[in-house]
Amino acid sequence: MSDLALITGITGQVGSQLADFLLENTENDVCGMMRWQEPMDNLYQLTSKINNKDRIDLEYADLNDYSSLYKLISKRRPKYIYHLGAQSFPKTSFDIPIETLQTNIIGTANLLECVRNLKEMDNYDPVVHICSSSEVYGRAKMGVPLNEESKFHGASPYSISKIGTDYLGQFYGEAYRIKTFVTRMGTHTGPRRSDVFFESTVAKQIALIEAGLQEPAIKVGNLSSVRTFQDVRDAVRAYYLLSIESSKGNVPCGEAFNIAGEEAFKLPEVIELLLSFSHRTDIEVVTDSERLRPIDADYQMFDNTKIRAFINWKPEITAEAMFRDLLDHWRKEISSGRVPLNR
Repeated sequence: MSDLALITGITGQVGSQLADFLLENTENDVCGMMRWQEPMDNLYQLTSKINNKDRIDLEYADLNDYSSLYKLISKRRPKYIYHLGAQSFPKTSFDIPIETLQTNIIGTANLLECVRNLKEMDNYDPVVHICSSSEVYGRAKMGVPLNEESKFHGASPYSISKIGTDYLGQFYGEAYRIKTFVTRMGTHTGPRRSDVFFESTVAKQIALIEAGLQEPAIKVGNLSSVRTFQDVRDAVRAYYLLSIESSKGNVPCGEAFNIAGEEAFKLPEVIELLLSFSHRTDIEVVTDSERLRPIDADYQMFDNTKIRAFINWKPEITAEAMFRDLLDHWRKEISSGRVPLNR
C-alpha cells in the first residue's frame, strides 16, 4: 500500500500543483481535504482520476471544525500532511480580519491538536508540513536579505495570522516532538494563481484586453514593492523533498525554512515583461485606489542558504517562462468561456 499524503487546501493553486507533482513524480496516494462548496477549477485535470479513485480522492472537512478534522485524520492516518489550507489573500484580510485569524491560527491549532491526541493515544506519528508565508516578515529593511532569523513584522491581518501559524508549527514540533516543519514561501506564481494577487491580476487583465473584454487599461495598486518571484512548481518540489528528509529524521522537529526565487523584480518590471508577451501595444497602466493596502510588504529578498543545507534544491523554472505560463493560463481560461471577474 502506498504512503498517503493528505493535502489541506487542495483546491488552491499550491495544493493542486502539489497534488499534480505527487501523482506524477512519486508513488504516494493523495487525499485532498476540502469544504463541500469549494470550486473545483484547479482540479479539473484530475477529475477522471478522482472519480475512479485512481491514487487520489477527496474528503470533506473544515479547519474550523475540530471533529471533522479528527474524523478524517483518524480514519485515513496519512503519513504526510501538507497543511496548505488558509485564508490566503493579504488584501482581503483587511476586510475579514477575524475570519483570517480564526481559520489560519485556530484552524492550524485544531489540525495539530488532532495529530497530538492521536500520537498520545496510539503513537500516530506523521510528518506535518505547516505552510507559513514570507509575509511574516512584513515591512523588512531595504537592502538586507531575509533569513530565518529575521524579525517578524505584522503588516496585515493575514501576516499576523501566519505569524501565529508559524509559531504553532514550531511549538508543536518542539513541545510534543511531532515531525513538523514550517515553510515561509516567497512570492510565487504560475498557472492557477488566483487573480487577487498582483502579477496574476495583471496577466488576467492583459488577457481580457486581448479578448476585447476590457478597455486597454491595466488597473494596479502600489508598485513600489521589490521582491523575488518563483514558480509554484519549484516550490512544491521543495515541500516534497523536505517532507522526505523529515520522515528520515534529518529535519529537527519544528524547523523553519525560507523558500524563495532568485530572480528579483520591481513590480513595474513585472508589468513590462507581461506586456512584452502581448500583441497589444496600446495598453496603459493606471492606479486604482481600491487596490491599495493600508500597509504593504514593500521589500522581500531572501536568503535560501538554510534550505539548501537540508535538501538538494534550487529554482529551475525561469521567471520569463513562469510569467508567460501565467498569461497563457488566463488566455486559455477566457478562450474556454470561463471569463473571470474584472477585479
